[in-house]
Amino acid sequence: MAAIMSASSMGKAVATGATVKSQRSSKASAPRAVCASRASAFGGKQLKMQTRQQRQMAKFAVSATATKGIEKEVMQDEAPTTLLRDDVPDDSMRAKFEKMIRSAQDEICAAIEELDGGKFHEDAWTRPGGGGGISRVLQGGKVFEKAGINVSVVYGKMPPEAYRAATGESKKSDAFIPFFAAGISSVMHPHNPMAPTVHFNYRYFETEAPEGEEEGVPRAWWFGGGTDLTPSYVFEEDVKHFHQTQKDACDKTDEAFYPKFKQTCDDYFMIKHRGERRGVGGIFFDDMNDRAPEELLKLATNCAAAVVPAYVPLVEKHKDDDFTAEQKEWQQMRRGRYVEFNLVYDRGTTFGLKTGGRIESILMSLPLTARWEYDQKPEEGSMEAKALEAYRNPPDWLA
Repeated sequence: MAAIMSASSMGKAVATGATVKSQRSSKASAPRAVCASRASAFGGKQLKMQTRQQRQMAKFAVSATATKGIEKEVMQDEAPTTLLRDDVPDDSMRAKFEKMIRSAQDEICAAIEELDGGKFHEDAWTRPGGGGGISRVLQGGKVFEKAGINVSVVYGKMPPEAYRAATGESKKSDAFIPFFAAGISSVMHPHNPMAPTVHFNYRYFETEAPEGEEEGVPRAWWFGGGTDLTPSYVFEEDVKHFHQTQKDACDKTDEAFYPKFKQTCDDYFMIKHRGERRGVGGIFFDDMNDRAPEELLKLATNCAAAVVPAYVPLVEKHKDDDFTAEQKEWQQMRRGRYVEFNLVYDRGTTFGLKTGGRIESILMSLPLTARWEYDQKPEEGSMEAKALEAYRNPPDWLA
């Protein structure tokens, strides 16, 4: 899951960018979209769709060499005004996206502090060549066992073989490809087993032409993200409220988005070795560059703005519910499933661990406590069995 954007979040952007087609532009200041789902023609040449093997090669190549392009962070006494390099124009997509995620972090932290009564601890860091991050964590609060909200901006260099495998570009070059990634990521784990956990993550990624070739012009760019809910106990009206809020946010851009993103979310958060999902889903999208960047920025902005109205009322509703010791144990076992998914399958987490990212940001998503029991099976007809059925066979919550 992940913490974006430490190296972990950059990992999501890089590792999942293997299906994006290359893009050139020497005329417009805003990058032109290239649809990742179909072959695109540039300069009269047809780019071939990438095979699954090539995409996997790209991921492995990036994972093996990414540490060469990411500088070690330097801790700061307070968060800087911007994490961007000095030469970034205010009207660029990089600046607009950083402004959006910084604002979202402030607004969501304020809502969680009001709900919990506690305060977030903030760590800020920068890197010598530009970029950095701000981690805010509330731990051991009245309502939340652990809640973290990170923003990060990463500048790095992608190995040429990874870029060629990712984009289908045939031109041979030994030059590393500069990239930019920015994002916000959060996970919140309440104390009460009747109150759900939430995760959200929104990011923007660009690659640049290598030195001497159309400097500063994005070769490829894409947006990604999502918001998903992980309750230990499934209350149908709560899940419907959560999904309806996600749908409303998506519909502001395109009414076709929600059903597509809902299915992608159900597929992504599958714990394959358990045959069940981490939770009850939500929305998830990646490699989005099939329309104007401003339109996709609006999508990410609306989805980030939906976090508080989708989630806070659910925690407010259940934070003081009575519960038994057995119900707390069930929550801890579901937290164990959360850990399994994040450490085994989540692209951002696994990438960050392999490439030496900031460990505190990468593992921020994990709960303080979790539990594993041998061959545990819920009693038939119980609330736990009902929840497990929802994890295994997610319904259309808005039908």
